[in-house]
Amino acid sequence: MRCLTAWLTAAAAIVILGASVAQAQPGPGMRQRMYDPSKETTIKGTVDKVTQGTRGMWMGTHLMVKTADATMEVMLGPSSFISGKGFSFAKGDEVEITGSKVTISGKESVIAREVVKGGKTLTLRDKTGRPEWSGGMGMRGQMPCCPPQS
Repeated sequence: MRCLTAWLTAAAAIVILGASVAQAQPGPGMRQRMYDPSKETTIKGTVDKVTQGTRGMWMGTHLMVKTADATMEVMLGPSSFISGKGFSFAKGDEVEITGSKVTISGKESVIAREVVKGGKTLTLRDKTGRPEWSGGMGMRGQMPCCPPQS
């Protein structure tokens, strides 16, 4: 009987812990709310820097794009998705990016929906901001290229 009680207690603890961890994880709508179609903009500029984040919410390809007015960070998506579509980016590339403006850590950035480079268009998200790389769900609803908003 003690063994059964101990087993049931352990099972209950695992269920409770699992439920609390699951609630702490962003769901399908939470990350996608970062992409706000009403804040969509188009910027044109030159790639100043390309980074390939490999950890957590910063993973994926990010560009620093120098426009006539400023230099902005642009979050694209998973590097493997981008290269699988036949795209790569390098310093000096001329790009036109359509995406949603967001403020992250007090800094204005863009989550890209489409990137035009050399007359070719890379579509990263649909018009609502759902990522194309995983049937519209990202990584279980997370957008792996984008850090949480502040």
